[in-house]
Amino acid sequence: MKQLVQYLAQSIVNEPDAVEVTETQEDDASVVELKVAREDLGRVIGRQGRTAKSLRTILNAAAAKTDRKVVLEIVDEE
Repeated sequence: MKQLVQYLAQSIVNEPDAVEVTETQEDDASVVELKVAREDLGRVIGRQGRTAKSLRTILNAAAAKTDRKVVLEIVDEE
């Protein structure tokens, strides 16, 4: 899942080198954290969250094959 999120995020942003993805396993779900450059945060979230929702939909469709739940968190570094 980590590689999928990294590929999709790097395709969207202007600074693909700044994309960082970390994945942690919990009991029944995986948590994928996505960090991008400050300027690209709007691109990843999209208008009214449409891009973020689309990323989550793709991720959940891929996770359905393994019968796991995946949570995508977009991290805003301050």
